[in-house]
Amino acid sequence: MKKRVLVTGGAGFLGSHLCARLLNQECEVLCVDNFFTGMRRNIEPLLGEPAFEVMRHDVTFPLYVEVDEIYNLACPASPIHYQRDPIQTTKTSVLGAINMLGLAKRLRVRILQASTSEVYGDPDVHPQTENYCGMVNMIGPRACYDEGKRCTETLFYDYRRQHRLDVRVARIFNTYGPNMHPQDGRVVSNFIVQALKGDPITIFGSGTQTRSFCYVDDLIDGLTRLMNLPHDVEGPINVGNPAEMSMRELGELIISLTGSHSRLEFRPLPQDDPRQRRPDISRARQLLHWTPKVSLEEGLKKTISYFDALLANSREAEKLVWRFTQ
Repeated sequence: MKKRVLVTGGAGFLGSHLCARLLNQECEVLCVDNFFTGMRRNIEPLLGEPAFEVMRHDVTFPLYVEVDEIYNLACPASPIHYQRDPIQTTKTSVLGAINMLGLAKRLRVRILQASTSEVYGDPDVHPQTENYCGMVNMIGPRACYDEGKRCTETLFYDYRRQHRLDVRVARIFNTYGPNMHPQDGRVVSNFIVQALKGDPITIFGSGTQTRSFCYVDDLIDGLTRLMNLPHDVEGPINVGNPAEMSMRELGELIISLTGSHSRLEFRPLPQDDPRQRRPDISRARQLLHWTPKVSLEEGLKKTISYFDALLANSREAEKLVWRFTQ
């Protein structure tokens, strides 16, 4: 009998890739999304699959379904999207977690939370290990996301202690790949879209701040390995690529890979933007036998191809609209 798996946020960037992976693993998949940031085009290739079902639902309200596992990915993850409605972002993290944990408790099933490296804030420990408690500004413009995810982790481990629930928490570091939203404000999608259009590559600050970028296929592999680990898991696990790069280096690499004539343009650094971010993935290597396989250059080429096709389709659609209105 096929395992029935619930994926909240299933039409989002990560969620759509996870749904596809689970279908390939012979699971039945219930994709739940309110389409605030998720896009139907992300899951269109899956709609013809008999084992795939889509439900429009907001996780801040209870959900009554029968499933065997739960992946809780529902929450806007880019600054532009989560700062658009910060109160709703916090509600999605906290109330969504309470509702999904309540469902898992009723069904007595395993649940995985997609947490984030943002729980570390602007870290003074580098690279970041799971036992580092972070340095987060709880009243800043990013706090709706950062503190929402920190509270979610608290809830998950309180349910584990109080109700003996089988919980898994993945702290996801910067991830990129096809199905990213072209206007999500994340650095990889920003740089690629700007380069393909020939616009200036906007770098905030001096460009010396660093990030570590994990290709989406590797990330999804890490999540499914964590969920399928047969024994209990103590504490969160970092999932990301430890290869570190400055924003200036990333901009120059994307210009090179796209063959663009874009130039770098420097702007003021936003409040609370982390200076550095790099995961220590020792626990993921030890417990999950997982390490990223896709190089940054290889992953960027695939992502550039995706955005190139997306922009080409958009330009064609604009031409059709123009012709129709003439």
